[in-house]
Amino acid sequence: MALSKISALLRPAQKIPTTVWSSEDPRNLLPRLDTLFFLISGLWIFGTGEALIINARLGVSPWTVLAQGIGFQLEWTIGFATFIVSVVVLIMWIPLKETPGLGTLLNAVLIAVAINIMMPLLPQPSSWPIAATQAMLGVLVVGIGSCIYLTANLGPGPRDGWMTSIQRRTGWPIGRVRTGIEVSVLLAGWLLGGTIGLGTLFFALGVGPALAGCLTLAGFWDVSER
Repeated sequence: MALSKISALLRPAQKIPTTVWSSEDPRNLLPRLDTLFFLISGLWIFGTGEALIINARLGVSPWTVLAQGIGFQLEWTIGFATFIVSVVVLIMWIPLKETPGLGTLLNAVLIAVAINIMMPLLPQPSSWPIAATQAMLGVLVVGIGSCIYLTANLGPGPRDGWMTSIQRRTGWPIGRVRTGIEVSVLLAGWLLGGTIGLGTLFFALGVGPALAGCLTLAGFWDVSER
């Protein structure tokens, strides 16, 4: 029994587990308090991880690199390009048949609020080794936050919807799906003229394994396996 638990702990999660705090219906706009707590906590932790990466000043996330590249090619601001990318991503939900929910709406609001509030409270490293460590920590924190809010099952964020849809349709491990998406977006942004930093590479290659590892831990509360 002990060996099986250790083996399960070391095996990355293949999908998002259904936990004791998960909503039965992702379209539920009046979830239980524990489900809402995990949703809000996860989104805030996600935003804190993003703030850690931004303050490390070693590069932006792959999706921001894509926005930079599109903005460079079309002479748009990064903010406007980011908005257009988000709209296109949501439109792509239609053929993927992904279901939006309360989590989809709160994703855009709470993560932005968390970044704005947490950035002034978090350190801005003055040396490269500390900055690199902080960037890697930020990626891990983003993975933790993603795990917590996704297991609430109240709808993924616009970009996470691609990940969950592809994983559900293909059965591929969710960590590999996330890594594949991030690397593809990064390459597209770079080819369009976006700027890549070490922190960008940390994010693209690290957030998938971080998410999968955290989902493995969450799997110990997976009620669908009982």
